[in-house]
Amino acid sequence: MASEDARLIALRGLLGEALVTAPEELERLRADQSGHRSAAAPLALVEARSTADVQALLRHAHANGLSVVPRGAGTGLAGGAIGSRDEVVLSLARMDRILEVSPDDELAVVEPGVLTADLDAALAAHGLGFAPDPASRAVSTVGGNIATNAGGLACVKYGVTRDAVLGLSVVLADGRLLETGRRTVKGVSGYDLTSLMVGSEGTLGVIVEATVRALPRPAGQATLAADFDTVARACAAALALLRDADGARPAVLELLERRALEAIHAHLGIGSGHGAAQLLIRYDGAGAEADGLRALELLSRLGGRAVVAPDPAAAEELLRIRRSFHPAMAAQGQVLIEDVAVPRSALAAMFAEIERIEAEHGLRIPTVAHAGDGNLHPNFIVEEPLIGPDGVPIVPDAVWAAAEELFLSALRLGGTLTGEHGIGLLKRRWLGRELGEASLGLQRALKAVFDPRGVLNPGKVFL
Repeated sequence: MASEDARLIALRGLLGEALVTAPEELERLRADQSGHRSAAAPLALVEARSTADVQALLRHAHANGLSVVPRGAGTGLAGGAIGSRDEVVLSLARMDRILEVSPDDELAVVEPGVLTADLDAALAAHGLGFAPDPASRAVSTVGGNIATNAGGLACVKYGVTRDAVLGLSVVLADGRLLETGRRTVKGVSGYDLTSLMVGSEGTLGVIVEATVRALPRPAGQATLAADFDTVARACAAALALLRDADGARPAVLELLERRALEAIHAHLGIGSGHGAAQLLIRYDGAGAEADGLRALELLSRLGGRAVVAPDPAAAEELLRIRRSFHPAMAAQGQVLIEDVAVPRSALAAMFAEIERIEAEHGLRIPTVAHAGDGNLHPNFIVEEPLIGPDGVPIVPDAVWAAAEELFLSALRLGGTLTGEHGIGLLKRRWLGRELGEASLGLQRALKAVFDPRGVLNPGKVFL
């Protein structure tokens, strides 16, 4: 019988039951929801129960040259938390306590493994809510959302995760504990390290606690759906709603094109009947009902066939349809889930680029968009996936070639490679195209300041 790896013996002595080496658990860590899969299983899993566990692991890793991959719920869509050979995956999922809710200060203090929807539900008891609203809110963690600066349906009015984070406790690569930010509404002392950590994808430190903003829950809601004969008209209507000087800002403004709607309806087993595109709109606040009626009139003038949800159940059903996009795509087979963003004025042009790429490459690319902020989620359906040597499907080069055209089209239109999913493993090769050499060099140097030995999430974000 082969002797146990000396690295595992040392880790077990340091971390005890927090160390997991069961082969089936390690296999699970080779993938996330992106469809990407690493070449080999990681060395071990550490299920941290406390900040002390995280510090102990990172001190040891820093001293002994071990690579550590921070991971939340594994719902990432860019391969940013996938473990591979000789790496230790650090799971924060068991650190899932809500430590404090302060109604007076309108904030909460949470551990990183708290599910986004659970935090919002806990705040609801105090008349408050957590604004970040990703489609994965029922299964994604607050820590993971901070690591990728996740967005979601409510960004158009309430901003992205960065706007909801007041302060962080972060374990650095050498095990030191860094406290950033504050509990106050205002504060400009020193550099904004909190914002730097948000969206850093586990490459600068490991988030072990977050102080987040809680907002008063809106007094009322009105939800509408409007069908249009063309995607361009739906995009124009979305811009008109945002420009309407007399109207309130929508809290949700989503666009679903026809093939996305058809796939969702088939997946959910509900009837269909819609045009080339549908806008989903929600207003909230004391004047929501009046705002909804005003929007109904405006949408009708712009050629939309619009209706207001008659009751809360019907309104939630409309949002359920939108949140079911990714499960519906997964039911189609292998999917490359993408995430580009363009200026809102270029949204129609980006949809036209997707249609062109579909035709030229013979692909299906159902797409939904956060129309309120120009963030599109094109999904490449891989009709004939290649099978790798380990029996796992891989994305064919032809699909990646089409995806590259998509990325470059977004950049030409003044956009970005990723609105909320992150760079991870999947988009590293294109990052220089967006940032330029000067910015890319500074960001690599910044990574080296925080992690001089390359312990944290090696190979992610930067090539």
